[in-house]
Amino acid sequence: MLIAKSLTAFGNYCLFLRRIFTVPDKGKVFLNRTIFEINKLGVDSIPLVMVISIFIGAVIAIQMQLNIASPLIPSYSVGLATRDIVLLEFSNSILCLILAGKVGSNIASEIGTMRVTEQIDALEIMGINSCNYLVLPKIIGFVLFMPVLVAFCIATSLFGGFAVAVFTDLITVSRYVYGLQAMFQEWYVWYGIIKSVFFAFIIASVSSYFGYYVRGGALEVGKASTNAVVNSSILILLLDVVLTKLLLQ
Repeated sequence: MLIAKSLTAFGNYCLFLRRIFTVPDKGKVFLNRTIFEINKLGVDSIPLVMVISIFIGAVIAIQMQLNIASPLIPSYSVGLATRDIVLLEFSNSILCLILAGKVGSNIASEIGTMRVTEQIDALEIMGINSCNYLVLPKIIGFVLFMPVLVAFCIATSLFGGFAVAVFTDLITVSRYVYGLQAMFQEWYVWYGIIKSVFFAFIIASVSSYFGYYVRGGALEVGKASTNAVVNSSILILLLDVVLTKLLLQ
């Protein structure tokens, strides 16, 4: 039963994507809505990303120093390990899990509210492809801005570790900075950006799907938001395994 329901939901999701990715009726309207969604979903997420990243970067640096303290391990390993953890996982996978809660629930509740208040039905009556009109700007806007959020996350996370070096005596600033530069691989940055783009697509499309097919009232909108966050998070973790295998083999 569960497998059948999952396959049915996946089929409906694919049909939903087919309706989304069509040529917009009015290019100027689409462009304006995309810019609006970039500001709402992307720019408004920058403060949250920066605050979380600073503290996570600081915690990673502290934990690494406290747990690898050994004369056999060079002191600059703290900066190196902090950098690689941020680049490989936190700035993409963990960040997108966090954004699934903020952005995903926002998208699902917004579209779900439009569904239960019959605004989507009104668009359909007017001959407008509601999937394309409502969802495509959200997907395009969030996917385009996701690399910017990743860049903010990387910068502020490494700054958080730097702040630990400056304001504590756990590690010297010179050793931490040297660790950030040691054995740097540029591909790790592109690896994180590539993964984040896929995750952004999942967050925006899955959340829109659950919001679009809400049936009922305000209670169902809340359930749709929860389902959107849960399913987006599961798919992000699943895809994280696949992309890691493909991109780092």
